Amino acid sequence: MMRPTRIIISGGGTGGHIFPAISIANALRRMEPGCEILFVGATGRMEMEKVPAAGYKIVGLTISGFQRGSIAKNLGLPFKVLGSVRKAMQLISSFKPDVVVGVGGYASGPVLFAASVKNIPYLIQEQNSYAGITNKWLGRNAAKICVAFDDMDQFFPAQKILKTGNPVRKDVVNIFNKHHEGAEMLQLDPLKKTILVTGGSLGAGTLNKSIEKHLPELLKEDIQVVWQTGKFYYKGIIERLGLDFHPNVRILEFLNKMDMAYAAADVIISRAGAGTIAELCLIKKPVILVPSPNVAEDHQTKNAMALVKSNAALLITDRSAEDTLVSEAIDLLKDKERIKLFSENIGKMALPDADDIIAIEVMSLAEGRKSD
Repeated sequence: MMRPTRIIISGGGTGGHIFPAISIANALRRMEPGCEILFVGATGRMEMEKVPAAGYKIVGLTISGFQRGSIAKNLGLPFKVLGSVRKAMQLISSFKPDVVVGVGGYASGPVLFAASVKNIPYLIQEQNSYAGITNKWLGRNAAKICVAFDDMDQFFPAQKILKTGNPVRKDVVNIFNKHHEGAEMLQLDPLKKTILVTGGSLGAGTLNKSIEKHLPELLKEDIQVVWQTGKFYYKGIIERLGLDFHPNVRILEFLNKMDMAYAAADVIISRAGAGTIAELCLIKKPVILVPSPNVAEDHQTKNAMALVKSNAALLITDRSAEDTLVSEAIDLLKDKERIKLFSENIGKMALPDADDIIAIEVMSLAEGRKSD
């Protein structure tokens, strides 16, 4: 009897890296229920909580990213990187993986580098339309690079690229026939126009300021707002506005049932993280994207532009959002033709089976190594 396939999945830091990683792991388990999967993350980051909650073992590396604007905080970085590479080497020696998967985030680099030194085949899952420095460098020796956007051969060897899309949480995008149920759960009128504003689990200051500043205009138009503030901003907003600010406004720190919020919405306002965009393509609702300026290589703007070029979304810059975001959202809600066009075009960009396609590639690499 052939031994179980052993796979290391490395990376994390944000939900945009962690949830695709868990989706890939779940797909691998569907293909080979007995396969052995070990996650490697960064100590103190959210993967150390989310991965065990999903039923997988995780080991942490003491690694962090480059801190912009703080020389002092970066002094220990080379030692952290060296220590993480050493620990990654030890993990590979003890776990003996057949293949390693990197999903991005601090822990991904040291683990993929260790895999290359140990001659273990590795696959990179590049979520963004603009590859970061680490993935570009590691891509040269990768066995396969799974991407979500076109024109990625500007960063990686063309023969190694496979366009798969980004894996998404299936329960989050299952919104079929849930509009009334979602509105009911959020205590909203299903017949009124509704905007969903979401800045992710931590929240987005610009989105929050834009909505708070222009609530009178939204209420004047009798538009409902599902406003997910994020944990950094929720308390301050509630202190200023109160919990029961207005029947048309739902102020929430976090959305546990994202599918219900997506289903209830007529227009969605969001940041432009790759994982979020993958979900929005499957949801097929009109979207206004406000890319975060606080990310490496301004990759969220590049992610958003991939949709804008296909006339599948509206882009508002972070700089202009406070003045223009709400008025643009109101205009979009009134424009039935543009709503229909955006919904159709964003739906054409959906790649629904990314997790299964990536899992097939991972198993193929593992089989190749096991048969050597």
